Amino acid sequence: METYNDAPQELRNFLSYHETVKGQSRRTVSEYYLDLRMFLRFVRLMREELPYKTPLDDIPIKDLGLDFIRSITTSEVFDFLSYLANDRENPEAAGSDTGIGSAARARKLSAIKAFYNYLTVSTKQITENPVKDIEFPKIRKSLPKYLSLEESTALLKAVEGPNQARDFAILMIFLNCGIRRSELVGLNLTDVYEDRIRVVGKGNKERVIYLNDACQKALDAYLVKRKPAQGVKDRDALFLSSRGTRISPRRVEQIIEECLRNAGLSGQGYSPHKLRHTAATLMYQHGGVDIRVLKEILGHVSLSTTEIYTH
Repeated sequence: METYNDAPQELRNFLSYHETVKGQSRRTVSEYYLDLRMFLRFVRLMREELPYKTPLDDIPIKDLGLDFIRSITTSEVFDFLSYLANDRENPEAAGSDTGIGSAARARKLSAIKAFYNYLTVSTKQITENPVKDIEFPKIRKSLPKYLSLEESTALLKAVEGPNQARDFAILMIFLNCGIRRSELVGLNLTDVYEDRIRVVGKGNKERVIYLNDACQKALDAYLVKRKPAQGVKDRDALFLSSRGTRISPRRVEQIIEECLRNAGLSGQGYSPHKLRHTAATLMYQHGGVDIRVLKEILGHVSLSTTEIYTH
């Protein structure tokens, strides 16, 4: 487990509890860490009356104890949610727009609720829960953005460069299998079989996705080009960086951005997750895949989530 050295002891204990006792994935625990670290930094910023534009990354929180966490009020939580909605920089927004969306705010509030539930119910370290009665932001459900069949074809044709075989295989898996970026990054060589891949999704749940002929050919072509064992630092990883390490989520994002730019599709809000939307939509529209089968392919818990892709 990661050490999270810049976090207070109570937060580190919470993260350890969720990974070792609750059995949640490292990705989920890491998201808890990032969200709660931001929250505690914001509260300290406001209490110490630092300049409002002080970068949160510059505010230390390791020394914060249980008394500080216990003293946080419902009003301060509302201040944090207001900051997220109106002032937090949003890298996905156009121009100079600030404020993050309701779904992102709901995720951060969920992390805070989990933290205080751990402190009040699971470990009984404190008695008052400042977020117990705070409602989640209303999330506007919108239709998923996706590439058309023609745009998907153009994207595949736009792959070029020294790592063309790898990048083409990555795009093929995204567009045909609909897996998440974190799932693709986590793929190992042992997860690839002749006609299927084993994917570890949210909550460490495993599922098997069958590959069509085009995906198999793309993967086979990449594996031929993959670095020999002596030049690989992470021998288990399926997709490698130029340094021989497991490819990072950010690098995958950069590959997608470059291919979109080459295909004339940049600046339209597409991302690795939109390729997942694309795969699901094309399977449903052109592949005749039943909605219940699509739910299993995508690794959704609820059928209502999958139904978004039926438009």
